[in-house]
Amino acid sequence: MTLKIYLLRHGETTYSQRGAYCGALDAELTPEGRQMAQFFAEAHRSIPWTDVYVSPMKRAIATAQPLCDALGLTLQIRDGLSEISYGAWEDQELDTVRQHYEQDYLRWQTDPAWNPPTGGETAIQIAARALPVITEIESGYKTGNVLVVSHKATIRIILCSLLGIDVGRYRDRINAPAASVSIIKFAAYGPMLEVLGDRSYMPEHLRNRAGT
Repeated sequence: MTLKIYLLRHGETTYSQRGAYCGALDAELTPEGRQMAQFFAEAHRSIPWTDVYVSPMKRAIATAQPLCDALGLTLQIRDGLSEISYGAWEDQELDTVRQHYEQDYLRWQTDPAWNPPTGGETAIQIAARALPVITEIESGYKTGNVLVVSHKATIRIILCSLLGIDVGRYRDRINAPAASVSIIKFAAYGPMLEVLGDRSYMPEHLRNRAGT
């Protein structure tokens, strides 16, 4: 038996519906986002879970809660799993950011590894705080199934780091729709991607929602 980490992005928020930047903002799930969390719990409750690690943000905790409540699991909160800070871009839509922060936006588009949103975080900074959580899990559990509930940018950066992909390309190489789950197996030769961005467990009307 090997260790598997399930990387679950939180469910839908109003910001994902609006297409606005929401990183450090502590947004709540929409009613549909709560439904996504419930469907995840129902579909995955038969897995013998070893532990659950969660970002401290409300939308991540609310996504993990239905499964934890159903199975009596305790949430392990880790600050390192928080979402990217978008700095001055928080709560702004793309057109506004392009208009008011054009040069920063272009630099971020070109290489977000080293160029942050205005006043925000780089991908390198996110990797530096998120990967120690993965290392903690690897060190603590050589086998079993561990759920990690986090955020779009953070999950993509974790996946790039584990798979040997330049973290500066996280926005171009990896997708993580709302409430999607990706699975990494830690095999003899290192991390292996088994599943990427799966949402087949939820009904079609939720999978097809725009902005997720």
